[in-house]
Amino acid sequence: MRQKSTRTKEPAEKTVRDIRRRTRKQYSAEEKIRIVLEGLRGEDSIAALCRREGIAESLYYSWSKEFLEAGKKRLAGASALRGHARRGARCTPHSRPNANPSKTDLLQKRVSRRHRPSVMARLPPLI
Repeated sequence: MRQKSTRTKEPAEKTVRDIRRRTRKQYSAEEKIRIVLEGLRGEDSIAALCRREGIAESLYYSWSKEFLEAGKKRLAGASALRGHARRGARCTPHSRPNANPSKTDLLQKRVSRRHRPSVMARLPPLI
């Protein structure tokens, strides 16, 4: 007679889950942006896009939300920087009405504006 093995078998579902975890695809930022932009174009439905790309719709919508929020933050930061620089340039003569800015002051302003990192330069390329 054959003896039964004492080792218990794992359920097939757990094995499949473990395999999927180990082989889960990691999407780069460029791939995420490409997929989100395709969805925003509206040529196909979101469901069709997600089926084609092999992702869940909930994952698409979370990427889309992150993408749009990051864009809003970048634009808000850029407009805040521009508005602050404009206000500072306009308010300087009023804060010191009788003082003429020296050449060094003007040069420092130019250099600081030129070398300020652009908000849009820090965004990854769209395509």
